[in-house]
Amino acid sequence: MFTSFFNKKTPESSSSNAPSIMGLRLGCSFEIDPLLMRMTQEHLVIDNAATSYIIQAAGIAEMDGTWMFRFYTDDDAFLQVISNGGKNTEDVVDVKLFHFYDTQDVASQDIWDKLLYKQIGTPTYQLEGHTYQRVWTSVSDYHNPVYVQERTYDKDSKQASETDQFMMLFEREIPGGNTESLFLSAEESEQEGGLNRCFVISTGITLSPSQLTIHG
Repeated sequence: MFTSFFNKKTPESSSSNAPSIMGLRLGCSFEIDPLLMRMTQEHLVIDNAATSYIIQAAGIAEMDGTWMFRFYTDDDAFLQVISNGGKNTEDVVDVKLFHFYDTQDVASQDIWDKLLYKQIGTPTYQLEGHTYQRVWTSVSDYHNPVYVQERTYDKDSKQASETDQFMMLFEREIPGGNTESLFLSAEESEQEGGLNRCFVISTGITLSPSQLTIHG
């Protein structure tokens, strides 16, 4: 069961239509505790991760009363904030920092179908010799990807773009009592010239309030 990430209220930004929570918004910056990165980096798939980030785009998606906020940075990373039951700071139950590992074009319907019905929802997933266990449970071996539609605003436009995403979350234990998350997402969006599809692989770590500093 989720518990509240914060125990006190923090003012929300209402300066634009772009999503905002915990003081995170387009154009602001945040820092990750350098000690956390020093202690975990050698055990992670990513190398030379930054500890300071500037938000260049912000997205939001709704999943049956749970809200997923994403703040995309200048360093091929995104801060993902999950809130449960509302879109305020006191509703936040999980914060993860992800880095993009790979983005692959999906060139055919056959590849797309394989991603959705055979690959993304398997009980385990292999990456660079590591085995990640699926976090979301299912009564069957295979778990169909979870669908969301993300509305994303970038720093140069106040009009949102929309992306359909079919996603699954995995994790593995790393030394120090921590975990590394693996996020898989088959994504499609309407662009000039037709439908664009890709398969996105990201890895990340979970943050506590003391490990995240937000600069407005």
